[in-house]
Amino acid sequence: MDSNPPSSPVESGLEGDYRPASSENPWAHLDPVNARVEPADAAYLMQLAEALNTTLDLQTLLNRTSELVRAVIHYRIFAIFLLNDRTHELRMRFQLGHTPEVERTRVPLGKGVVGQVALTRQPVLLNDVSSSEDYINAAPDVRSELAVPLIAKNRLIGVMDLESEHVGHFRPEHLHLLTLTASRIAQAIENARLYARVSRQAQTLEVLNEIAVELASILELDLLLERVGQLLRRLIDYQMFTIMLVDEKGEMLVTRYAWRFGAAHAPTRRVPITSGLVGAAVREWRLVNVPDVRKDPRYVCMNPETRSELVVPLFYKGRVIGVLDLEHTRSHFFNDEHARMITTLAAQVAISIENARLYQAVKRQERQLERDIAMAREVQLRLLPPAAPQMTNAEIAVRFLPARTIGGDLYDFVDYGPNRTAIVLGDVSGKAAPAALFAALVSGIMRSAAAQRPEPAKMLARLNDALQERKLESQYVTMLFAVWNDENRTLQVANSGAVQPLFYRSCDTVTVRAEGFPLGLFPDVTYEEFNVATQPGDTLIFVSDGISDAENADGEMYGQEQISTVLCARSGLTAEEIADSILDDVSRFQGTHDRFDDETIVVLRVR
Repeated sequence: MDSNPPSSPVESGLEGDYRPASSENPWAHLDPVNARVEPADAAYLMQLAEALNTTLDLQTLLNRTSELVRAVIHYRIFAIFLLNDRTHELRMRFQLGHTPEVERTRVPLGKGVVGQVALTRQPVLLNDVSSSEDYINAAPDVRSELAVPLIAKNRLIGVMDLESEHVGHFRPEHLHLLTLTASRIAQAIENARLYARVSRQAQTLEVLNEIAVELASILELDLLLERVGQLLRRLIDYQMFTIMLVDEKGEMLVTRYAWRFGAAHAPTRRVPITSGLVGAAVREWRLVNVPDVRKDPRYVCMNPETRSELVVPLFYKGRVIGVLDLEHTRSHFFNDEHARMITTLAAQVAISIENARLYQAVKRQERQLERDIAMAREVQLRLLPPAAPQMTNAEIAVRFLPARTIGGDLYDFVDYGPNRTAIVLGDVSGKAAPAALFAALVSGIMRSAAAQRPEPAKMLARLNDALQERKLESQYVTMLFAVWNDENRTLQVANSGAVQPLFYRSCDTVTVRAEGFPLGLFPDVTYEEFNVATQPGDTLIFVSDGISDAENADGEMYGQEQISTVLCARSGLTAEEIADSILDDVSRFQGTHDRFDDETIVVLRVR
C-alpha cells in the first residue's frame, strides 16, 4: 500500500466526500477500500458529542447535525423525518434542499425509501433511485439516496435521509458514518424533545395557574363562559368550541357558549345526553377524543367542516354538570397533551361555573330578600302610630331609627279612655325581619288586651302569659308600659326589663326605678307599678337600649347621664326639640362607629 495519502478527494475515489488531511479534518485517515474508519470514529463521535451536548433546542440540534454530516458526506438534499406515534406517519422536521411543498408531505410507514427504513428499522443505500420501486420522486434531479433509522432506547423516532444528484454517490463508509451519527443524534433528539415537553408543561402550568386565578374572580356566568373560551385558546389552537351544561332534569345538554372560526356564535343547540359524542362523555364519565369523526358512529354532524373532536366532561361533587367541546377541521389534531391540559383546566372551570351559579342564586335570593324586607318595613311602619297624640296638659314626641332596614323596637300610643293615654316602648330580642315579626305579634296581643284597659302592671302580666302560650325559643320582649292621665298630670309606670325612664325637673334628673322580668321568659310573673306626679315644665324621657348603650370608636357607652346633660343645657325646649337634641347628640357621640341597635326616644313634656 502506498504510504503517501491521496493528494485530493478525486484520487481517493470519493469525489466531494472527504477533505485533505488537516487538524480540522479528523476523518482524513479513512480507508475507503476496507472501510476501516476506526481511528476517525472516535474523533468524529467526540466532535459530534460536543456539538450535540451544547444545546437542547431541537431546531439548533438538527441544524448542527446537518453541518456535521456535510463535513464528511457531500449531499444535495438532507432531511430528518420524525415519527408521529398517533398517526404512524413521518413528518419532515428539518430539511435542506427540498421545496416547501415536499416539506409539508407526510410519509406513512412502509411507503417510499424513508417509509421502508422506518418500517424495517434497517438502513438503505440506494445507488440508483430509478431501479427501486419504493422510491418516491420528490426531487427530479435526485439519482442516489442514503437513509438510516433514528432509534433511541429501542424505539424508532424517525429517519435521517440524504440524497444526491449523482448515481452511485454514496458508499458503504458513508453508511457507516451516517449510522454512527444516527445512533447519537437519536438520543439527542429525544433529550431535546423531552426538554421541549418539560418547558411546554412548565409554561402550560403557569398559564393554567393564571387562568385559574382569573376564572375564580369572575362570578357572572355568561362572562365566565366567554372568558373560558378566550383563555383556552392560549393552550389549544382550536377552530370551534362549545360549552354545554346539563339541564336541571339531567336529560339535555344545553349550549351556553359557542365560538366558530374567530367569532362568538349564538347558542341554540340542545342535545339529549343519549346522543352524540358530547352525550357519550356525559354518560361514560370520561374524555372522548375522536381523531376522525367521519369514522365514529356516535358522531352527530353539527358542523360539516369538523374532522377531529375532543369532548371533556365537567365534574363537580360527583356529578357531571356539562362538557367542553373542541373541534378542528384537521383530522388527528387533538393529542394526549391537549387532553391532559384541558382535563386539568376542566376541574377549575367546573368549580368556577358552580361558584358563578351559586353567586347568581345568592343574588336572586338577595333581591327577593330585599323586596321582602322592603315590604316588611312598610308593614312595620304602618303598625307604628303615624303621629303622637295631642293632649291639653302635655306634649309627646317620638323618634325611631332602626339599626337595619327593619328593627325590633316598637312603640305605640293607645287610647285608654277620657283624658288617659297609654305610652308603650318595647324592644324585641334580635334584629331585622324576625324581630320585626315578633314585635308585630306583641303589638297585636297588646292592642287586643288594651280594649279592657288594664293597669300597667296587669297589662305586662297578661302579655307575659300570652307569650308563654306562644313561646318561641330565645325570643323575649322588654317593655315600658305607662298610662298618662292628662287631667291630673300623673303617670302610672310598669317595666319588664326595659331601660328605666328619666324624670327631669329644673336640671335635676331622677331615674324611675321600675324593674321587672322581660316578657316571655318565665311563667306567672307579677310586675311592680309606680305613680309619678308631675307639674308644668317637667319632662319624662323613655329610651330604648339602642340610645343608652350606643358606643363611640373607643368603646365608651353613651349612658343616661349624657341625656341629663343634654336636657339641662337645653331647658325650655319643646318635646320635639328635646327628642331631636338627644338623637343628634347620640349621633355626634357615635361618630363613624356603626349603630348596632335600634334607637327609639319618646319624650313627654308637661305643659
